[in-house]
Amino acid sequence: MTLDSYLLFVAGSVLLVVVPGPDMVYLLARSVAQGRRAGLMAALGFNLGAYCHLAAALLGISALLAASPRAFAAVKWLGAAYLLYLGAQALLRPGGGPAAGPGDAAPRSLGVVLRQAFVSDVLNPKVGMFYLAFLPQFVAPGSPHRTLQLVLLGVTVNMIALAVNVPLVFLATRVSARLRRRGSASRHLSRALGVVFIALGLRIALAR
Repeated sequence: MTLDSYLLFVAGSVLLVVVPGPDMVYLLARSVAQGRRAGLMAALGFNLGAYCHLAAALLGISALLAASPRAFAAVKWLGAAYLLYLGAQALLRPGGGPAAGPGDAAPRSLGVVLRQAFVSDVLNPKVGMFYLAFLPQFVAPGSPHRTLQLVLLGVTVNMIALAVNVPLVFLATRVSARLRRRGSASRHLSRALGVVFIALGLRIALAR
């Protein structure tokens, strides 16, 4: 892999990361509804999930999913069902979902946010397809170190995603800080988070 090829990959990764998708919507919704620390935990959860997809691509699991429409559909429906469950839980829970005080999310809920983001990312088969289809395009075919090149590319795109998501969290929480100081607004934001989860779940379920 040449330097020019790597820089082209970096440029392409930046463009792909900044395009709004389910992960970004979830990240912003968590940040607005619960604060900076919740948003950062969501960003970390997505990043950890991305490393799982990278490992799956290296082990060939993503290739198996791509070759089996039923397996791909099963993972897709599991991810959609999980998001729908989170949305229903946020809407039906008394007080409108996870508690959020004037500042950031309670420490107890941060682990929940991390786990939800991680599971949501892992159960999104399209992320796995990205690692399977995009990364190999930049690996030198005749190189004896193809696996190492894939690891480098995977770590690069994951770091780019983190570098984009963290500033988004700070921006979203700064804009919504005044709203979250009002109890009624906080409840409305938490319920809106539930609506976002349901919308994302339906989007994944209906996507072809």
